[in-house]
Amino acid sequence: MKRSPTAGKQLSFQAKLENWAEGMDYCAVPVPASVTQALGTKGPVLVMARVNDSEPFKVSLFPTGGGQHYIRIKAKVRKETKTKTGDHVRVRFTVLDRADVTIPTDLMKALRAEGVTDDFNSLPPGKQNFIIRRIDDAAKAETRDKRIQDAVEAAHRRREKRIDQSK
Repeated sequence: MKRSPTAGKQLSFQAKLENWAEGMDYCAVPVPASVTQALGTKGPVLVMARVNDSEPFKVSLFPTGGGQHYIRIKAKVRKETKTKTGDHVRVRFTVLDRADVTIPTDLMKALRAEGVTDDFNSLPPGKQNFIIRRIDDAAKAETRDKRIQDAVEAAHRRREKRIDQSK
């Protein structure tokens, strides 16, 4: 069970929304074993998901060991769908291609200004998508700006690593 899931594959299931971190507003839904089996991997899986009739959102199914995945459901989605911990929800998702990375305009501008665009592009696609998702998930402009700066710093670190490896 080590192959990559097929991009475009669509799956759905129903499960109970769980509070995943005591004292924090962090909720997730367990992915049934049959769905993990259909994905063919125990690793993270990038998807475009919907909960009940929510707007689509990009998220990763995250592995928790033993072949089990969970999908995090952010407060924004729970508010939109009027769901809370303990509610049963319907999750539908489409597997995305991790290699398909779209860099937001403001991030591209910052990378170009620092001369580290190629270094960012040399990061693994999964890492790029994670960084971009964090930027896109920012609720405030100042948080987005900070996360863009974090992305630029990650590109600088990648450059330093590449230079060290070439010595």
